[in-house]
Amino acid sequence: MSNLNLGDEIRKLKKERNAVIMTHYYVQDDVQDLADYIGDSFFLSRKATEIEADVIVLCGVRFMGESAKALNPGKVVLLPAEDADCPMAHMAMVEAIEEVREKYDDVAVVCYVNSTAELKAASDVCVTSANALKIVSRLPNKNIYFIPDQNLAHYIADQLPEKNFIFNDGYCHVHHSITKEEVLAAKKQHPNAEVLVHPECKPEVCALADYIGSTSGIINYVKDSDTEEFIIVTERGVLHELGLQTEGKKFYITGSPQTCPNMKKITVEKVYHALKNMEPKVEMSDELIVGAKKPMEKMLELAK
Repeated sequence: MSNLNLGDEIRKLKKERNAVIMTHYYVQDDVQDLADYIGDSFFLSRKATEIEADVIVLCGVRFMGESAKALNPGKVVLLPAEDADCPMAHMAMVEAIEEVREKYDDVAVVCYVNSTAELKAASDVCVTSANALKIVSRLPNKNIYFIPDQNLAHYIADQLPEKNFIFNDGYCHVHHSITKEEVLAAKKQHPNAEVLVHPECKPEVCALADYIGSTSGIINYVKDSDTEEFIIVTERGVLHELGLQTEGKKFYITGSPQTCPNMKKITVEKVYHALKNMEPKVEMSDELIVGAKKPMEKMLELAK
């Protein structure tokens, strides 16, 4: 069956199941085109609490499916590619959190939403790249243990010198692999282009940016800018939405692949099979749902 026919079948199944398809900007273009809602992690987290559908088809990696389930325990959450996982989501340890809590009396454990449900449940508040600065600045705690991403932590720490950050050594392999030299080479090749960087990149890459922000922030910046050329320093899946949202603008990437292999595991065929078979479901214990939901709800409250 062609993707065109599969699209029709998916629309029929969505109606039968009372389902919505939520996708991240980093999945394949044709999967993005199926979306009822498309956005970055913060948008998807917030939107998941607002929809009335019975079924959420989450086209992203596992931590996104877990987040949707924790915020909507009464809904069925389908993850079309069960093996689509985020390595960074596992790059912190509950034992390390406990050690930090013992060492610092006044510490807030700030958990990037790109993390497992177990890490969220051990934390005080979740953040995304879109709201981390706002949320951490609103916390009364001086000591901040930011997990799992070291690069986003350094970006936020640089803007909040009054806080004492304890850094973890996790990272997004896609953003972390982009080098300063690659960005400089792209700037040399495209001297009129502005450099737009995701804060999961290394500090020396962020230092070259004309703008630093989340995926949605980058999209909004391009839409509002009079500049016509941009070097996009994040996962290349965002180029699809940038092309749809803007006209006549040019986008370039660096010499790095800028591709998340796990996000690309979600295909139109897998979305169809997920809706047809109502599998694979995101399953979590009641205890884990309660634990992971608390810091996510605090995030949504503080981000208002």
